[in-house]
Amino acid sequence: MNQIVNLRYATMTKILFLFLLIGIASNALAQLSKQADIQVGASRLDEYLPQLKGKKVALLINQTSVVNEILLLDTLLDLGVNVTKVFVPEHGFRGTADAGAHVKNEIDGESGLPIISLYGNNKKPSKEQMQNVDVLLYDLQDVGVRFYTYISTLEYAMDACIENQTMLLVLDRPNPNGHLVDGPVLDTALKSFVGMQAIPIVYGMTVGEYAQMLVGELWVKNATKLQMKIIPCRNYTHKRRYSLPIAPSPNLKTMAAIYLYPSLCFFEGTVVSLGRGTDKPFQQWGHPDYTAKSSYYFTPKSALGASKPLLENQACYGQLVTDNADTAYAIGANKINLEYLLKAYQWSTEKDKFFNPFFEKLAGTKLLRLQIQKGLNEAQIRDTWQAPLAQFKKIRKKYLLYED
Repeated sequence: MNQIVNLRYATMTKILFLFLLIGIASNALAQLSKQADIQVGASRLDEYLPQLKGKKVALLINQTSVVNEILLLDTLLDLGVNVTKVFVPEHGFRGTADAGAHVKNEIDGESGLPIISLYGNNKKPSKEQMQNVDVLLYDLQDVGVRFYTYISTLEYAMDACIENQTMLLVLDRPNPNGHLVDGPVLDTALKSFVGMQAIPIVYGMTVGEYAQMLVGELWVKNATKLQMKIIPCRNYTHKRRYSLPIAPSPNLKTMAAIYLYPSLCFFEGTVVSLGRGTDKPFQQWGHPDYTAKSSYYFTPKSALGASKPLLENQACYGQLVTDNADTAYAIGANKINLEYLLKAYQWSTEKDKFFNPFFEKLAGTKLLRLQIQKGLNEAQIRDTWQAPLAQFKKIRKKYLLYED
């Protein structure tokens, strides 16, 4: 009798496990099908190839600039487009350079075209570099966070196009953080390459929408002289969740990291490691002094895209926020989460050394550091963001291309 009961129990367990697997697979397929009909601007070739016919074309692209898994450069060359040169942003053509690393100009081994870095001392294409260019085509996968420098590169490209009377063609892509508008609005006295305009940390716009705002608000010098065309995405809305098919930079390896990036990047302005030099950058944080506060630790090591990381070869005790993209999305669904920054500051035994000068540039304000040092809680800090955020949302609404 016991053997029969045990057999029935084992059979039921297997059936339940099978249903669980089917459920997981069905959910994954549903997520894929929801995303499958989103068409990025670069894939809408019929919409922009006529603009390139008979023109000398420069591309501002990187490894994310793909159409049907083929690099846009290769696609356009195969179609007979006269591509004369390629500009690349921070992290380089293949997206493997460290954050802040100098990227050298080079010649592409396959196409023979010059690759010109727009990072370091050469952030804006020079007059000489804009020679032999009728159209500058911008196609970079952004993540919708102010201190992610691809929108700063966009603004410099707009300046160069205005000065050289060159057409700018923006191929739009979804914003994986496009559902959220939050954080302190930049004080323009702190303007830098990680924050060039009075926008919040997460601004809920695609690069196409943001480009429209730069022109419409006259935030770019002589904006009315810009010849610009935007090729929008199809079937995208700001409420639709979009998973990036290619990592946009070497330390945003996963969707969990992309969703946590607005909350954890504050640590770049502190003594705390956020996991550069590990397999989970922007998913964890820690410091050697936190041994009494946490048993979880990681050890940063030099790696591709993370040479000489902060606290290299030191055990950093702290927190793995999450490995799961769904959990990370939920954490950042409604707000930037200050919990981790506040906790790390409270744990610090040398609070006078916790922040470095880069923190103000990341935050876009001098106030956040002072609020944390004074012991304000998250709700009190967030209250001070609300009036500028409300004003920004009014401006933002005028330039949206997609349902909010």
